[in-house]
Amino acid sequence: MEAALTGGKYLFLDVHELGAGKVTAQDVAAAHQKDLASQQKYGVNFINYWVSEKEGRVLCLSEAADSTAIIKTHQEAHGLLPAYVVQVKQGE
Repeated sequence: MEAALTGGKYLFLDVHELGAGKVTAQDVAAAHQKDLASQQKYGVNFINYWVSEKEGRVLCLSEAADSTAIIKTHQEAHGLLPAYVVQVKQGE
């Protein structure tokens, strides 16, 4: 389920390195719902996410004013903080 861009903010890709075999798509879907419930408080718009169960990696695409807002949302929603956050631009 992909959300629409709202505009006026920056795009970020945050990467969670949870470890091989330590994450399931079902668990990530539940965590994503928690992010969606908390995102408005921090001005974040979570757009989409991807999961590699084999590698234990999760990537989240979002819009926000800065990376701190994304980290705070994840921290409040479920406590799973990203290994790193990168600002990205959409290709055209």
